[in-house]
Amino acid sequence: MYLKQTFLIIALGAMAMTAAAQASIDTQRQYLSGHGCDDMVNWDFYCTGGRNAGKWTKIGVPSCWELQGFGTYQYGMRFYGKATPEGIADEKGKYKYEFTLPQEWEGKQIELVFEAVMTDAKVTINGRKAGNGLHQGGFYRFTYDVSDRIFFGKHKNRLEVEVSKESSNSQVNMAERRADYWNFGGIFRPVFIVAKPAQNINRVAIDAKGDGHFMADCYLNRAIKGAKVKTEILDEKGKVVASNVADARNSDEAHVDFQAKAPKQWTAETPHLYTAVFTLQDAAGKTLHRERQKFGFRTIEYRASDGVYINGQKVIFKGVNRHSFRPETGRTLSKAKNIEDVKLIKSMNMNAVRLSHYPADPEFLEACDSLGLYVECELSGWHWAHPTIVGKQLVKEMITRDENHPSIIFWSNGNEGGFNYELEPDFALWDKQKRVVLYPWANRNGFETKHYRSYGETQEYMRQKEIFMPTEFLHGLYDGGHGAGLKDYWDMMIANPRCAGGFLWDLMDQGVVRTDKNNYVDCMGNFGADGIVGPHAEKEGSYYTIKEVWCPVQLTWNDVEKGELTLSNQYNFVNLKDCRFSYRLLQMPAMGSTQVKVLKQGNLSSPDVAPGKETQVKIPMMANADAVEIKAVNHEGEEIMIWSRGVKSEERSVKNSSAPSTSSASSAAYADQADAVEVKAGGRTYRFAKKDGRLMGVEVGSKAISLSNGPRFMAARRSDRSLDQFYNHDDKEAEKKKTLYTEFVDQGAFAGFEWKEAEAKLVATYQHGSLDEVDWQFLSDGSVAVTCHYNFGGVVDMMGMAFDYPESKVRSKAWVGNGPYRVWQNREQGPQYGYWQNDYNDPIPAESWDYPEFKGYFANVKWMQFKTDEGKIGFSGLTADEHMGVYTPRDGRDGLLYTLPQTGLAVFKVIPSVRNKVNTTDLNGPSALPKWLNGKGKTVFTLNFEL
Repeated sequence: MYLKQTFLIIALGAMAMTAAAQASIDTQRQYLSGHGCDDMVNWDFYCTGGRNAGKWTKIGVPSCWELQGFGTYQYGMRFYGKATPEGIADEKGKYKYEFTLPQEWEGKQIELVFEAVMTDAKVTINGRKAGNGLHQGGFYRFTYDVSDRIFFGKHKNRLEVEVSKESSNSQVNMAERRADYWNFGGIFRPVFIVAKPAQNINRVAIDAKGDGHFMADCYLNRAIKGAKVKTEILDEKGKVVASNVADARNSDEAHVDFQAKAPKQWTAETPHLYTAVFTLQDAAGKTLHRERQKFGFRTIEYRASDGVYINGQKVIFKGVNRHSFRPETGRTLSKAKNIEDVKLIKSMNMNAVRLSHYPADPEFLEACDSLGLYVECELSGWHWAHPTIVGKQLVKEMITRDENHPSIIFWSNGNEGGFNYELEPDFALWDKQKRVVLYPWANRNGFETKHYRSYGETQEYMRQKEIFMPTEFLHGLYDGGHGAGLKDYWDMMIANPRCAGGFLWDLMDQGVVRTDKNNYVDCMGNFGADGIVGPHAEKEGSYYTIKEVWCPVQLTWNDVEKGELTLSNQYNFVNLKDCRFSYRLLQMPAMGSTQVKVLKQGNLSSPDVAPGKETQVKIPMMANADAVEIKAVNHEGEEIMIWSRGVKSEERSVKNSSAPSTSSASSAAYADQADAVEVKAGGRTYRFAKKDGRLMGVEVGSKAISLSNGPRFMAARRSDRSLDQFYNHDDKEAEKKKTLYTEFVDQGAFAGFEWKEAEAKLVATYQHGSLDEVDWQFLSDGSVAVTCHYNFGGVVDMMGMAFDYPESKVRSKAWVGNGPYRVWQNREQGPQYGYWQNDYNDPIPAESWDYPEFKGYFANVKWMQFKTDEGKIGFSGLTADEHMGVYTPRDGRDGLLYTLPQTGLAVFKVIPSVRNKVNTTDLNGPSALPKWLNGKGKTVFTLNFEL
């Protein structure tokens, strides 16, 4: 027994020694701060200005100090173009922190690493200056060798950092802080110590081609006689699949070059990663240091006047601009939050992201590598560039940190004029892969990247010889842009052989929690309200439009009643046989009910369809199905789209749906009064005004429901239009009118009523105006079928039949139709057919994010019922070309997108388009154009009233 215990002790000791030996040759890391916003570590802190200034206290690190209750909040645009303006927040933060390091680290190379500090940082360790004593530039990792300044064991080390929110270099401020985003201060990314053996690999630059050709430059911290670098490539299961030994040739570099056999290639659709293990050995074969680096095998080609190819396949970038941001923590994120953003982007069927306007956290790029996104990584410089001496250092820091990420396809040298062309050679100097350098908003290096061009201008730009790839387009202020116009733009763009796609502006509303204003979420008016989602990722309607338009599987219904459809494969690397498809046949509830019945469901055979090809699919339909739903799941098991479509023919829809009985009320009673006429049918009483023929109200039993003042014909056009559609350039006030809408004045007059007792129909006739006649067909169940005959000519942005009802009395709505989000004329994609319900809300863009919005325009409505304080009001029987209008959508307080007429509850033949921040509706593509109407038409619907 004693012998066994002795052997066990010896074995455990040997294992411990082996583990310690292994650790001694690996790079080791000790965090002095938290890893992110979720696990901050308290440091001593002193703020020189603003809130809580003038006293030593504690602050969590990493963080933006404004969000921790210090200093002054500030948005950059207030000081745009001003190098040293009055009123700028220029407080400093002084940090202190004490720590110890393991005794066994003595003799190693010790590096102090800051992932990012805004904006200037002066660092001392144990009272001695670290490095050159000053780092400038707020979004970059900087490292100091502090091996000769550090203590080990129980002896504490004292780290002191002075952070200046405003740089002492005015050009740095112009590049980074006079911009359209929030300016923060602080040590906002992690701080840590790195320990390496005294002789070590300083860094590695990898270039791994899609065919398995692996190249790497291993830079040593010093020349070592007879040194070699052994390289092993491990697959995702940790198996060694290739290896090599390279001689350093007595220099401080070792160049690795060998072939891996048939590797799995990295793309955004197939993000296969490998790990390269680099082991530095001395002349005797002793291991000195070991470094690991994840990478992917992929080849990038930039073919002039053609496009971007990944592993030989042309790729179209479906991208978005993304800030590193959260309302409660500013630019300080965590690994989990970075992964959340990548998953959010991919959930919209995007494949690319632009890091606007600075490098992101390493964890974000790691998530892009592992989950699959193409990345444009950007040097800061919003509209002004960094000075050359600072810029050179920042380019080096950005590339040496990020160059091995397979997700990075492009670098960009600033944004919208913030270009320092003297820095371009430095990108090639540091990047082994020699990726192209973009100039967002400019034409350079074979790419035209112009921002926010109109539909027609975009067509013109694509006639140029350069690859067209707007790095910002369809600006998403409030509820405009993004999905609005995307289908038009995208159809045009993918049809052009020189278009490489583009990047929407932008992902998320930049609403920051104002700890100085009772935690109000502040987007700084319209400046930060540009997101597809809100500050807490609340989904706007455009989210679903983008998801459908950019879905890599496109579905086209050929004959919905027969279940015949076409599936088109728009993946670049995935065959549809590796995806999964299922269907459900549904029966929708009648008005007043909520139950959706699943009649049949099943899986579809995954068709063998290569990228760029399509196939025909047939669903086994049932005669009593109201709707069909198709679900697509990609090769990674993620849902990419659910399409839902109503399938009833008009005949079956009337017969089997919730539409009220079409039989006339046999006991309808008509009464002529002094100022009104009254019709009683099915327990309802309808009153109509003699002055204008419109409904005055309805009673159900003895209770009044105050739907009134309709149907009235309404039509409107944008106020800056001339009457024949063209922009009125002679109107000096036109610029002020482009977001306003003017109603056409109807000069018609009410002519009188005719009661047709045998048909239980009241006919209201009009003359000399747009409305000719309104027929009220009273039905046996108390509902009334309304047919409005009109005769109108003109160019309109909206047109329909409207009623008034007090908005304050509405509580909720339920409907069968497309939902749950509203549509615009140029944003019909996204909402799907089904049963939906939502409570009344009235969110103010940039101030509240209660989605989906209650108000707006809704497509393919079979029925819609409003629950009010007085009772229930139902609309049904709309035709396929009609939309249900629910009051007037609210714009931001500044009305930058639209000021639409108040329309109450309405049935529309024409609904408005929505502009984006830069381009008015007439510049946003064919689907945004107004309608030219000329002649007779009719609007048909049925009203139903219940208690």
